Amino acid sequence: MRSSALVEDQAGASFAGQFQSYLGLETEADFLTAVRACWAALWSTRALRYFAASDLDPAATGMGLIVQPLVQARCAGGGLSRTADGDMLVNAAAGPGSVVAQGDVVPDSYVLDRSGDLKESTVGTNYHSMSCKHGRRAFSRLLAAPALDTEQLAELGLLMRKAEALFEHPVEIEWALDDAGIKLLQARPLRVAEAPVPDEIWLKHPRLSGQPGGAGWGTGRARIVSCECELERVAPGDVLVTTVAGPALADVFHHVAGIVAELGGSTSHLASLARERGIPMVLGAADATRRIPDGALVAVDGVAGIVRWMRA
Repeated sequence: MRSSALVEDQAGASFAGQFQSYLGLETEADFLTAVRACWAALWSTRALRYFAASDLDPAATGMGLIVQPLVQARCAGGGLSRTADGDMLVNAAAGPGSVVAQGDVVPDSYVLDRSGDLKESTVGTNYHSMSCKHGRRAFSRLLAAPALDTEQLAELGLLMRKAEALFEHPVEIEWALDDAGIKLLQARPLRVAEAPVPDEIWLKHPRLSGQPGGAGWGTGRARIVSCECELERVAPGDVLVTTVAGPALADVFHHVAGIVAELGGSTSHLASLARERGIPMVLGAADATRRIPDGALVAVDGVAGIVRWMRA
């Protein structure tokens, strides 16, 4: 079950990750509790901030519910029907799609040409769960096996092309793979940004590569944030460098110059919001919080998926 407002999935206002979803409901009591929580999500602090930023009025809409059988996903993820280079992109990870949508892992990244043939791929990494640094346990990065084969990728490419033709616009999709095959779960309009031309001075400085999550190019002072409770340290014009690309980061969108996260991928909810707002973002940038010095001048290329920083 998930919340679904009447204004959701518009071009420029997807509301990605702003409402609530509940999986694996088994009892009537759990179902009724989830119904009330889904309705209430229209008035959550996170949703109200999004409404205000999008110049929309929650009182002018309504909250519906989508109730459907749970897809017993072996793997799941998202896809972009068009990149800045004119290709298609698929993210995938083992298990339910929530781990990709919430930015809890670095998913596989597959680039397809317009016919659905694989051009390049990067195997993702899984992490042990983490909490606020004040009670944080040690965690390790685990290299995963590829989640999809070429036949499955070709099928996803076909689904994206069909959805794009239906929308008459590039789309972002969410999908899941169970024992019966691939299920298309959702499609929404996709904003496609042009690739920026980097300043030649920046090309001489250290770099990290990750998955492109947002539009454009931005520069600012790096602010290393270990957990969500430290977001108040991020000042206007800073580049936020953090570990987990969770929904709470949307609260600083209105004043940051860019975002770099060690987890997450191009089709996470946070990346969708970044594209809407034109926020340069790089996700899945391994060891970013340790390699990028706090306070260093940083440049974020949200289209190429590259972050660079000035040496002290």
